[in-house]
Amino acid sequence: MTLAGELAEFLTRVGPADLPQQAVDHAAMLIASTLASAALGAGIESSLIIRDLARERGGVAEASLWLDAGPKLPVAEAAQVNAVMSDAAASDDSDLRNIVHAGTTLVASALAMAERTAANGEDVLAAIVVGYEAAGRIGEAITPGFRARGFHGCLVAIFAGAVAAGRLLQLDPPQLAQAIALSATSIGGLMAAANSSTAREYHAGLAAMLGVRAALAAQRGYRAEESILETERGFLEVHGGTGGASAGPNVTRDLGQSWDIITDMAVKLVPGGHPYHALAEAAVIAATEGNIAAQDIESITVSRPGFTALTGPLHPTDLIGMAHSPAYFLAAGAADRDFSWVHATAAKIADPVIHRLIDKVRVGPPPTGNAERYRQGATVTIRTMDGRIATSTVFAPKGAGAGGLSWADIDGKYRALMPHARLRDRQIEASLAVIHDFRLVAHVSELMSLLHT
Repeated sequence: MTLAGELAEFLTRVGPADLPQQAVDHAAMLIASTLASAALGAGIESSLIIRDLARERGGVAEASLWLDAGPKLPVAEAAQVNAVMSDAAASDDSDLRNIVHAGTTLVASALAMAERTAANGEDVLAAIVVGYEAAGRIGEAITPGFRARGFHGCLVAIFAGAVAAGRLLQLDPPQLAQAIALSATSIGGLMAAANSSTAREYHAGLAAMLGVRAALAAQRGYRAEESILETERGFLEVHGGTGGASAGPNVTRDLGQSWDIITDMAVKLVPGGHPYHALAEAAVIAATEGNIAAQDIESITVSRPGFTALTGPLHPTDLIGMAHSPAYFLAAGAADRDFSWVHATAAKIADPVIHRLIDKVRVGPPPTGNAERYRQGATVTIRTMDGRIATSTVFAPKGAGAGGLSWADIDGKYRALMPHARLRDRQIEASLAVIHDFRLVAHVSELMSLLHT
């Protein structure tokens, strides 16, 4: 059996009753987080452009554009627009193994397809769990090779959206295997563009649109090369993994024994690139516990496994630069003894206090102990002019599923970001209540109707 076929057999067979409650809870939390990120991204130019283009094309009314009172659009176009909107603000989720924002593509695809198929909340949550599993397993098989070769994480995220859409279309195993194969051969994206421009959210939109279309084509009987994951010069080998017979165990081992949405998903509780959240968190703790004022700082030193030099723009000037600047995260955390959604605003990105501290950021030698515990974590040491030293280690950022996600954190993010979409307070609270009890939802329109501006 091919890898796509083996995955499809499992992913179509597992039902809502087979899933751990924690996995289902995380799926609901992922819906709330993705919508909150979309609210922050709704007014960004890139998402407005994609929305306008989709409106111009029009088409059969199948799925809603989030935070928009206009008519519905075809399911693939709605998924694309909504994914771009969520990814644009750099405030969505990440798989901590590979920093793939699978949740944006996954939730956009699942909710759009659920409107088309009239799926209930329980089925949507199950689709999200198995979609995250598909992306996680395929992504792990090419990590870190795909990044070393310059590819962007959208080529992993597509599998989340395709599998979720396929589940909601009730594809049988051979059909879902074809949806996976079509996804593997149709997606691309380069990290160099994603790190420096709004190509990042364009990639997310393509992953959602192409994944949904792959599921729809497979439903109609379209056939691709089912062995494309493992074949010579196939998806895994081309993107830095292992092809051939040795590829199988890396993708299908112990299916159902654990769930990636529990063990590896992390929801962003602050803005920007997930690899740098723990840097800011550790800097906040060190400055707070050491009672260190910004003007007294001589140096800020960061240490983490594999981190040898500062990447991204040293002095960011916009949201894109801020999201990819570890120096900004460190300096802002140390300067303000806090790092929150305000640090994605233009005023904070231009803060002269933060920029003065950026020039004092250094990279230290990687830690020698507990290296395996660092899940995008970091150790930060702040030294003052008078010789005081404060150090803090954060092994994984807040919001990491393995450390325990809480509804309190998700609710805080939702209430902080949803007002950016000009929703009324009652809409925000009502929609959040629906998401909390999403498994009881009879039709996804119960949520969509509360998200019209």
